Amino acid sequence: MHRRGFLVAGLAAALSGPRALAQMKMDDMSNMDSMPGMGGHAGHDMGAMSQGAAALPEGEALRELPLLANEAGRPGLFKAKLTAAPATARFLADQDTPILAYNGISPGPLIEAYEGDRVEIAFANRIEGEPSTIHWHGMPVPPDQDGNPMDPVAAGADRVYAFDLPEGSAGSYWYHPHPHGRTAEQVYRGLAGAFVVKANADPVPAAYGDTVLMFTDLRLAADGSMPDSTMNDLMNGRVGDHVLVNGQKNPKLAVAMGQRRRLRLYNATNARFLRLAFANAAMTVIGSDGGLLEKPVAADEILLSPAERVELVVAFDRPGRATLTTLDYDRGWMGPGRPADAGLTLLTVDVSATAGQAMPPLPERLRPIAPLGQPAVSRRLVFTETMAMNATGMEMGFLINGKAFDMERVDIVARAGETELWEIVNLADMDHPFHLHGTQFQVIGRERGGKVSKPPYLAWKDTVNVARGETVRLITRQERPGPRMYHCHILEHEQLGMMGIVDVRA
Repeated sequence: MHRRGFLVAGLAAALSGPRALAQMKMDDMSNMDSMPGMGGHAGHDMGAMSQGAAALPEGEALRELPLLANEAGRPGLFKAKLTAAPATARFLADQDTPILAYNGISPGPLIEAYEGDRVEIAFANRIEGEPSTIHWHGMPVPPDQDGNPMDPVAAGADRVYAFDLPEGSAGSYWYHPHPHGRTAEQVYRGLAGAFVVKANADPVPAAYGDTVLMFTDLRLAADGSMPDSTMNDLMNGRVGDHVLVNGQKNPKLAVAMGQRRRLRLYNATNARFLRLAFANAAMTVIGSDGGLLEKPVAADEILLSPAERVELVVAFDRPGRATLTTLDYDRGWMGPGRPADAGLTLLTVDVSATAGQAMPPLPERLRPIAPLGQPAVSRRLVFTETMAMNATGMEMGFLINGKAFDMERVDIVARAGETELWEIVNLADMDHPFHLHGTQFQVIGRERGGKVSKPPYLAWKDTVNVARGETVRLITRQERPGPRMYHCHILEHEQLGMMGIVDVRA
């Protein structure tokens, strides 16, 4: 039997038994029945999209994410407080939904700081009975400030995250929890926010504005609550019924004809792949995870795997309606219920028939990006998945080099300042977005089915999709000693073992 057939058949067999149990090969996670979604859920639809999902209101004016207030009172220092705690949100007109939130809102407040700033953020974990952290995704922070799973903040405890933003670090980053075994649930229940590091000398015209669009997805039960994850969610990653933009369903934006807008797109979902196109508007890619490209690149569509970001300049030169919509993308799906991701309208832009003020041109060059050069060390990471029946149910795992994550094990020892080549080989049955903590990297090539391709442009990345059957080659260098994580950013896969530790030594 083909491997995919074996896995799907195994899933169906397990779910037809008296007790459907996914056994995660993770430290401190032996009591599976206490985990949301890990026991039998005979009443749950096994598809990722719930039947009869409630309709959310659409067409409200796009709200910009509220800024996190800087309490420092002097230039060069950003000082603020973030509290993770239970809250409620009103997605439906007549129902409150219990969520987790930063400072009472989800997505969390937008953090804006500048290259060269000192950042000091006091974090309070007020999630009852659960540790949490803040991981500064993609940011050049010291290992002891990275919010990794080995450094939890206990329920009811506080800590201060403090780090400096070096020159050249301008980019579209984000923050989210990273506690061992709880990351996926804390994120889908609402804990995520954007962190924009601004350049002191920005080549993109200020007239374009600077708007964050943070994509999350949502699943609601009939009573307005967020249901626990199902077995299918654990296998494929949790995909909701609704894609939200800044917490809204298909919000509207009004612009004048001829206007250009700078948009920062964030995929903050647990597991949803977003292949995006703008109808009736022209997209130009100007930046990636780690900031601006060398020069603008025109694009008809973009693919954002979970945790990736992209900066666009969108030209609205034709009057009428311009829509940001999703295209179909087959990232691999096991079992029933593959979501119908094509044809979703995420944002509607009403372009007036009246021309606005003339826009300054986008520069032909944005910034230099120096190639990292020849690597001194080569590494190979192989992604696989396993599923098997045993006496108590189904045992499943997502592995790197045949191993599930162990917090007590160092998987790679690296040297600070040493350039390395990493080959990420995906032998699994679905795509896996690969994320490396502590640094940005440069993708230098891809290979699939014997065909080798180069990236269309040089960019700084911290997350890259590795399609099933594909090998991605990247060049990276860690500058600071200490432990760093690498993992699949389908958060359920990370929790089921697809994560490792690289110990960077001086």
